[in-house]
Order: sequence, then structure tokens, then C-alpha cells
Amino acid sequence: MMKIQLEQIGKKFNTEWIFRNVSFSFEENSTTAILGRNGSGKSTLLQVIAGNLHATSGKVTYSLGGQNIAGEEIFRHLTMVAPYLELIEDFTLKEMLEFHFSFKRYLPAHDILSVTGLLEFPAMKHKQIRQFSSGMKQRVKLVMAILSDVPIILLDEPTMNLDKTGIDWYLELVRKFAGNRTIIICSNLHQTESAFASKSLQIEDFK
Repeated sequence: MMKIQLEQIGKKFNTEWIFRNVSFSFEENSTTAILGRNGSGKSTLLQVIAGNLHATSGKVTYSLGGQNIAGEEIFRHLTMVAPYLELIEDFTLKEMLEFHFSFKRYLPAHDILSVTGLLEFPAMKHKQIRQFSSGMKQRVKLVMAILSDVPIILLDEPTMNLDKTGIDWYLELVRKFAGNRTIIICSNLHQTESAFASKSLQIEDFK
């Protein structure tokens, strides 16, 4: 399983520090909520963890089964859901799933049929993503991330665009399929989308 260690991490845009001196350990088989108001730096920290942004200061280290993983290779070991990561609108649902799972393996005992079934809108299988509602698109993002066989799942505002039924669906998806993985959730709706997290990090403590 994967462990992520932050050592005195800071990120600055121009002259403004978004956060600084963040030291935290995301342990194997743990779920952590990064909490804070909108604009507080949660998403920026998640992108640093994902390797999409470089920290201005400090160090991020990754280990898998006790072996260090290079930062430039971490993308192979994670999936991520975020409002700023879009689906390919011209793809059908079937094509979108086939494309995603050509890069990530399915969880054991799953395939395109089982994943499509979990989405609960089978009639849309051959429809273009552009015809989906915002809530349906969010479900597609979540099922691709959580049903991928990777040790790290990063979720930024995972219930965005989901109604009450969709939120219940997301929580059940996590309960059934998240497994013994390292899960990090950015949230300003802690009681709704990340209440099951065993640990939390308050980003506003690091201003």
C-alpha cells in the first residue's frame, strides 16, 4: 500500500503564500479529509500531492510497500476526481470508459459491463458525454477513479453537482469499493462527503 509524506510543504503564487510548513503523513489504508473554506488552498495542496504542481518549499515523498516512488512516476499509482479535470465530451460513455481503462486497470472482478452497471444509467452507454447532465458526468468521474486498481484515490469536492440520491450513491461506492487504499478528500462539506475520513488536515492552520 501507498504512504505519502509531506515535509514542510509550502506553495507560493507570485508573492503570496497559499500555505506553508505543511507536515503530514498520509498512511497506508487511511482516509484523510483536507478541510477549509473555498479558496483556502485545498485544491492546490491536492495538486502538489498528485505531482501536478511543484511545491515552492519542502518535500513530498512516496513509498509503496516500503519502496520509494519517484515523484514523476506517481501518476501511475493514483486516480483523481476534480472540478477542473474534464471528461472528453465527444466520447460516448463506452468510449470514455474504454479510454480511461486503457491507462488504468479495473479493480479485480470488474470490467466495462460491471462499471457501466454501477452508473445506473445503462441507456446512456452509446450517448456522447456532452449529452449528460452535470450530475451524470460527476458519477462517471467517480466510478472511473474508484474502480481503478491503484493505491491512491484523490477526490476534490466529490459530491459537486450530485443531488441527495447521487450523494448516497457516492458514499455507497466508496464503502463498497475503496478498499485498503490511501484516500484523500478535499472538502468544505465535511459532514456530507468526507465524514467517513479517519483523519483530517485543516489547511487554514498553515497560512
